[in-house]
Amino acid sequence: MQKEYNKYLSPLSERYASAEMQYLFSPEKKFRTWRKLWIALAETERELGLPITEEQIAELKAHAEDINYEVAEAREREVRHDVMSHVYAYGTQCPSAKGIIHLGATSCYVGDNTDIILMTEGLRIVRRELLNVVAELASFAEKYKDLPTLAFTHFQPAQPTTVGKRATLWINELLLDLEDLDHVLANMKLLGCKGTTGTQASFKELFEGDEEKIKKIDPMIAEKMGFSACVPVSGQTYSRKIDTRVLNVLAGIAQSAHKFSNDIRLLQHLKEVEEPFEKSQIGSSAMAYKRNPMRCERMASLANYVMSDVMNPMLVASTQWFERTLDDSANKRLSIPEGFLAIDGILHLYMNVVDGLVVYPKVIEKRLMAELPFMATENIMMDAVKAGGDRQELHEKIRELSMIAGQHVKAEGKDNDLLALIAAEPSFHLNLADLEKTMQPERYIGRSAEQVTDYLNEVVNPLLKENQDVLGEKAEIQV
Repeated sequence: MQKEYNKYLSPLSERYASAEMQYLFSPEKKFRTWRKLWIALAETERELGLPITEEQIAELKAHAEDINYEVAEAREREVRHDVMSHVYAYGTQCPSAKGIIHLGATSCYVGDNTDIILMTEGLRIVRRELLNVVAELASFAEKYKDLPTLAFTHFQPAQPTTVGKRATLWINELLLDLEDLDHVLANMKLLGCKGTTGTQASFKELFEGDEEKIKKIDPMIAEKMGFSACVPVSGQTYSRKIDTRVLNVLAGIAQSAHKFSNDIRLLQHLKEVEEPFEKSQIGSSAMAYKRNPMRCERMASLANYVMSDVMNPMLVASTQWFERTLDDSANKRLSIPEGFLAIDGILHLYMNVVDGLVVYPKVIEKRLMAELPFMATENIMMDAVKAGGDRQELHEKIRELSMIAGQHVKAEGKDNDLLALIAAEPSFHLNLADLEKTMQPERYIGRSAEQVTDYLNEVVNPLLKENQDVLGEKAEIQV
């Protein structure tokens, strides 16, 4: 089909989100879900004794997926109501069942229940993608757990860590997001079929006040649609705070992805670690040598969108009047699907970047060794004390010499000569050869490598083993 260039096309569908996530929030998925809900309602009502026949149910099922969109669209232009237009269209295909479609229900029966179903399925997709990113990061952490690298606090050189240990920090934030996601997912409930103000008044009429039958309606619909329960009470709609809970999960993942993308962008500036760069990729239209971190920049950009998107359901939920108003509808149509499409794009980018990360050990070593003399001063001082020196005097002397060496580096552009300055100071009783023996990065990384091993073995790998069924699907990305 030829692409249309004369109207707006969303970048989320054109460039970023997967076909799977796009289908989830497509009109076809929505309207097919509406029909499944109408079938579940009709089956429930028949099982509870209303005069609905098996033939009517069979007719509904026969046309559950072949939606006559043209009829529905034409009807909507006439009546200006999307749900009733599709009730009408479904009825033209199912003449014997026409009179019992949507029986006792209000529009939110299909609209709200479908929203819950789609968000639930969306969270499952996000969960799978999140776990795949964690698995890829775990492999990276294991591979580089022993590679010392300069750590930073305030983006200033600090005590060394390892490349693998740094990766565990990225993993840990994603696992916090996974905890939130699993909590929300475990508590997703359908609206059920509660009527115009949530009182089930229509069913009191249909079932002539039979409370036991009415109580069974929601649980039976929930079971048919694959849910454990419906919300216990509602107005016409489920609480819009549910949308906020869901988008908060997505925003949390966006925060973690943004942090990761920033770290990689900074490391790429330092030439220590780079995101993938394809053979024919162009980094700049003017500067042909450029290798810009465009994937991580895109992650950050989309993450900003998702983090700001969470304000939409907050505003909607806080301004709903009593049992419902309709000023949520247009906003929900945008904010929820786009939040999912954006986080889908982010996680595909995340996987693509981690899968192709390029590490430059020589550059990492060079930068670390340039700073290591400053970090080795405590060990040097201890060696000097063992050789007969006074700890307090040596501490002050090292402080003074460190300031001098730092000035040589920053003001004069020289290499770090702290070791030479210390060797020239008689009170240390250490020669340059003795001092250079202390320049072993492994001495200063603490338990970094052991922490990686422990974290992967005790936390990450058991989690991945429990979720083996969703692993192994590497994301593809449009570049």
